[in-house]
Amino acid sequence: MEPLGPIGREFVVSNYIEAGLWSAIAVGFLIQAVRMRGRVRGLCLIGFVTFLAFGGSDWVEAHTGAWWHPWWLLVWKGACLAVFAGLLVEYVKGRRLRRERDKTAE
Repeated sequence: MEPLGPIGREFVVSNYIEAGLWSAIAVGFLIQAVRMRGRVRGLCLIGFVTFLAFGGSDWVEAHTGAWWHPWWLLVWKGACLAVFAGLLVEYVKGRRLRRERDKTAE
């Protein structure tokens, strides 16, 4: 993997920090997965794997110099973002269902 151009120290450090942030969020999802059951546990595990993968993509980005180079890094990041969007949709749907269920229980 040849870098796209000269890579500054700040760029590398900021990508390592981002990788750490996404990995910490992944650990949060793993902790929740252990505490939850059923469908929510599965969604938390998907969040764990995806945030860990997204952190890994920032690690690679620190060495390539860009999030779009090489092409497979762009695909990697795009796939993670697609899963994040899917998880957000599932969260919003679940929240709406819980609200409706709570209203009918009153």
